[in-house]
This record gives sequence, structure tokens and C-alpha cells, in this order.
Amino acid sequence: MSDPNGDDRRMSDESEADLGAGANDGPTNRPEEATADIDSGTGVGDGARAGGRDPRDEPMQVATTERRRKTSIISLLVAVLGAWVALSVFVFRTAPAPLWNDVLVGFVVFVAAGYNYYRVTNDVPISPGIASLIAVLGVWLIVSAALLGMVGGLFWSTLATGLLIAGLAGYNAYEAREARAVATETGPGA
Repeated sequence: MSDPNGDDRRMSDESEADLGAGANDGPTNRPEEATADIDSGTGVGDGARAGGRDPRDEPMQVATTERRRKTSIISLLVAVLGAWVALSVFVFRTAPAPLWNDVLVGFVVFVAAGYNYYRVTNDVPISPGIASLIAVLGVWLIVSAALLGMVGGLFWSTLATGLLIAGLAGYNAYEAREARAVATETGPGA
């Protein structure tokens, strides 16, 4: 009886006879062969399908696990701040111009930072361009607080949130550029 899951390096018939009949019967535990055929769904370690190379060797990879963890937390925080900017106009009464400014800018910040969070949690580095756009929108929030004549709580909320968004998104843009530089220097062919 042959075992389809058996080891390819079976002993010869003489050695089996020396050990007794049935010594090598039954399944063998060969995890390195079993995992070679499993599709992880991430493309990582899929050997033959990836052309024999690890897809994480792409120049756009996140350089380290620590950098990935920091940028994901910061991206999530920026997305929450963007949502606050969009919703804060319902907490503070305001004129139509500041209302639409905060709703639109807050929504764009929320979506863009959420996209960067989605990217980094799926092992794709954040986009330096999108992180830079979010930082510029943070600066716009700082300027628009005074330019559009916001008063009271909405002024301070928009000003403080704009400062936080600009600073955190600027840091994320810096980290994204550094991750790209490190990945390009240590990538394939380097």
C-alpha cells in the first residue's frame, strides 16, 4: 500500500526489512513541503507564483516593522482628527463658509488618512504624496481658522486640529520618504 503523503526519501526495501514491516507506514510530518503548496493569500512566500522572489523585495516596501507600526497609528489618528474637523461644525454653530470649509477639508483628510492607514495595514507603505497633501490641508486649516473669521470654540478647535494634522501628516510624509529611500538602497540589485 503506498502513501501519497509519504516521504520522497524513503529507505530502501532492505533497510525497511531490517526495521520490520510497517516501520515507515503512515503519514510523515514534513511541514516544509506542506507549506510550500499553501497559498497565504498575501503573496508572501508564494515562491513559484512570484517568480521565485519574495514580493516584499519591491522598492516600495515599508522598511521596518517599527516604522510600519508608527505610521499606521499616526495615519489612524490623523483620520480620526479629520473626522472631528468634519463633525465639529455640528458641535459649534458657525456661518456657511467655515462650515463647508471644515466639512470638506475634514472629509478629505479623513478619506486620505484612512487610505494611508489601509495601505500600511496591508503591508504597503503609505504614499508620500498623500501624506504631504494631508499636511498641506492641515496648514490650510490653521490659516482658514483666521481667514474665514471663525470665532469661539470652532476657531480653537480648527486651529488645534490643523496643527496636529499638519505635524502628524508631515511626520508620516517624512517617514514614507525615508522608507522609500531605505527600501531603494537595500532593494534587489543593490
